Amino acid sequence: MSAKTDKDRSSAGRAEEAAVSLGRFLFDSLKREGVNEIFGVPGDYNFTLLDELERCEGMRFIGGRNELNAGYAADSYARLRGLGAMITTFGVGEMSAANAVAGAYSESVPLMHIVGTPKSAAQRERRLMHHSLLDGDYEVFRRAYGEITAYTAVLTPENAAAEIPKAIRTAKEKKKPVYLAVAIDLVDRPVVQAHGEPEPKLQRRTDHDVLEAASAHAKRLLGAAGRAVILSDLPVQRFGLGEPVQRLAEALNVPAASTMLGKGSFDEGHPSYIGVYGGAFGSEDVRRTVEDAGCLIAVGLVRSDGNLANFTAKLDTARLIEIQPDSVRIGEALYPGIRAEEMLRALEESGFRGGELPRVRHPYDEPAGDPEDAVTAKTYLPRFQRMLKEGDVVVVETGTLAYGMSEVRLPKGAAYIHQGAWQSIGYALPAAFGAAVADPQRRIVLFTGDGALQLTVQEISSMLACGGRLILFVLNNRGYTIEKYLNVRTERQPYNDIPEWSYTRLAEAFGGEAYTARVRTNGELDAAMAEAEAQCGRRLCLIELVPEDPMDAPPYLKRKRSYLEAQEAQRAKG
Repeated sequence: MSAKTDKDRSSAGRAEEAAVSLGRFLFDSLKREGVNEIFGVPGDYNFTLLDELERCEGMRFIGGRNELNAGYAADSYARLRGLGAMITTFGVGEMSAANAVAGAYSESVPLMHIVGTPKSAAQRERRLMHHSLLDGDYEVFRRAYGEITAYTAVLTPENAAAEIPKAIRTAKEKKKPVYLAVAIDLVDRPVVQAHGEPEPKLQRRTDHDVLEAASAHAKRLLGAAGRAVILSDLPVQRFGLGEPVQRLAEALNVPAASTMLGKGSFDEGHPSYIGVYGGAFGSEDVRRTVEDAGCLIAVGLVRSDGNLANFTAKLDTARLIEIQPDSVRIGEALYPGIRAEEMLRALEESGFRGGELPRVRHPYDEPAGDPEDAVTAKTYLPRFQRMLKEGDVVVVETGTLAYGMSEVRLPKGAAYIHQGAWQSIGYALPAAFGAAVADPQRRIVLFTGDGALQLTVQEISSMLACGGRLILFVLNNRGYTIEKYLNVRTERQPYNDIPEWSYTRLAEAFGGEAYTARVRTNGELDAAMAEAEAQCGRRLCLIELVPEDPMDAPPYLKRKRSYLEAQEAQRAKG
């Protein structure tokens, strides 16, 4: 009897040694997906998660200065790595991060939000714990997150082996954020391994009969078109369709444009690339080429107001082949169940061949402005274009700069990060930090405004701590200039003014060192950019641009303002 007992004890001991804690199972699962850093802010309900993370070799916790910033950083990390993660505490932490998670949902970013919650007994007994709404409801925040994520689950040792892989698959395949909560006392409990067949992946399969019908319809439209154009949008980036779209442009010998949301989805140094299509506000050459085409092949088209220039875009449905990740629409006919890759391949083999590619002048290919002239959008945007290098990560804040940077041509291999759909002011600075963590070997170039910087400036502290190759351009136009442009009803808008900061002294205030310059002329900007390029990698570089006219803006934004003024005048008439 005792021999059997000893054997049982030995087997139990080996099983206990082999057991994996819930926290370790979670972090090992993320590490296998290439997630080596997790962003967040410590809180007393996530201490066991952070302790377990500290013990995981090859992973590290990246503390943000607040949960919102950590969420923005994790979002940017996910755009470069294919998946990102953050950890917050229950209630106060997760609610602070909600704006970042909603932005990730809007922008189709695969992000995992992990929340440490109160002890399981406290939740079962509905005790009134701190960080709660003091009503005993511990599901309220998970329910709220159900509206801004693609999947939510409360982890236990019994379900973790199934729920964690499912959450990761959902995030990666749907390109949306997911939410996992775990009680502080369950993180170090051993996972009960699931038995049986694993849940099948959420694979997108093509219905080949439908594909054949769609291909035949598309060939008829192309055959009658004469001229065709490709328009590349946001899902091209998120679903890895960049190479197939470029091969299609080459096979058909047709011009290719991108939308505002889709900027960076097509190689902007490619002979086929003609620029960003911006409806009535963007380049007239691009507008005519896109709108006059006999057939427009739109890949991943997002029909939002910002993307279609306040809906001034004129895209004739009768001449449109719209390819989404899992469906195709040609004219009024919808063909569901078609993977975009297969439709693009079918079009490659259509036999269509366009004529000579149009010669398009890109707005900022030529230098502008003498050295002694004051900096303006007309002079600094060409300089930005010339300084960008292959492989750079270009991070652009929403607002005045975004409209100008949309028409700056990116060099080959450059990544473009811009929150063009959600447009939460302040996103770009922590996003640049997240990009530096995701790929420390690449140069990160941030373009932001003074108003946006003041919202999330704390992450300069994180940048100083992490190192990396970072150059920050801060456009100091003394307020929320973008809001002043958009509000055409009010002459004086004191609520859009902001306090004046000493931007070049921020590194010192945060206890670090940086190369800084405050420039007012083109010559000063040229010198500062040259010095920043030399010093980037050794220390943070920050260049503050101060235009004479705080309402200076790129042509795109000025045309948008004129459109809004005309609309307002029409409204006032009755």
